[in-house]
Amino acid sequence: MKILVISDTHLKSGEIPPSLKSLIDRYDIVIHAGDFTTLDCYKAFSGTGKLKSVYGNSDTEELKEILPKTLKFDLEGISVGVVHEAALSINDTTALRYKALEMGVNVLIFGHIHRPILEKTDVLVLCPGSPTSPRMSDPMAAELDIEKGEIKAKFIEIKGKSCGFVGFSRELENADK
Repeated sequence: MKILVISDTHLKSGEIPPSLKSLIDRYDIVIHAGDFTTLDCYKAFSGTGKLKSVYGNSDTEELKEILPKTLKFDLEGISVGVVHEAALSINDTTALRYKALEMGVNVLIFGHIHRPILEKTDVLVLCPGSPTSPRMSDPMAAELDIEKGEIKAKFIEIKGKSCGFVGFSRELENADK
């Protein structure tokens, strides 16, 4: 089973960018870790018929009434938890691991920080970054591949605009050449 994991899309319209839409079409399930921002954006993703999601801190009150704050489900013997904000610090993933253990999941998916994180200990902790509003990274999503009770994860770079810091650092790098 192939799962696309995204978060923090922050789209104002109900239109999914074409590069992201074509990617969604290739997956069995889409997990969104919150911050659609608008009901129209949520409806666009929900309209794919593949969506599992939670609300984020930037989502409207209307979305917070529709979506759960946390979500837990099983996929082929793997227990998956989804939250938006998982920890106070993004530099120390210990709290993320504890959140996964508290939820009783093998995989904890979270958002909020707009940059990718993947750590595997006794649990897998994953933030896919943001495909449309990245911070300190290029636009990203993540792929989970579950086969015979085993899970593999990888990041997928999405066509789009990188955050200003990444663009600036690339300009500096190229100026030195």
